[in-house]
Amino acid sequence: MGRNRRALATAALMSAALAFTTLPAGAAPVTATQAPACPTGWGSVAKSGAAGTADPLKAVRTGRHACFDRMVIDVPGAGKGVGYWVRYVSQLRQDGSGRPVAVGGGAVIEVRVAAPAYDEAGQPTYPGRVGRPLPGVDLTGYRTFRDTRFAGSFEGETQIGLGVRARLPFRVLSLTDRIVVDVAHNWTGAR
Repeated sequence: MGRNRRALATAALMSAALAFTTLPAGAAPVTATQAPACPTGWGSVAKSGAAGTADPLKAVRTGRHACFDRMVIDVPGAGKGVGYWVRYVSQLRQDGSGRPVAVGGGAVIEVRVAAPAYDEAGQPTYPGRVGRPLPGVDLTGYRTFRDTRFAGSFEGETQIGLGVRARLPFRVLSLTDRIVVDVAHNWTGAR
């Protein structure tokens, strides 16, 4: 009986302590059920968008967010948007030659954009080298991204391999001068 009384007394003291906790003016207490959730429902099926561009790719950058990791492919001057094809593949194969490009991670996303990595004179506009990690992209500390590989440009399209921790939901946003690929940290929407 002594244990039950102690447990009840401890619960009563904790309840009283919570009742006297003060919050800043206008603030409401946040409970676990009110914690903001991450977006869900993106799925992992292939995604594509049609738009034409002859403008060359200039940069690829990445960023970490609370719910997802993000890759941005910059195509300045595209104006009407950039065509894209994004999908999970069992192995990334270079267009034209069909050679495999090794990409680390538990799953591989092929990102293809309708923009060459060279200008009209054939001069490179992006410093990527086939089979090598993307220049200037450091994935240290990312929750989902594991590796990036440049697979080259062929017939006006550029191909990139994105290695991720596992097959996870992703979305693609097509803006006037860039493509954004967001890969969720998990399937549940939990932070």
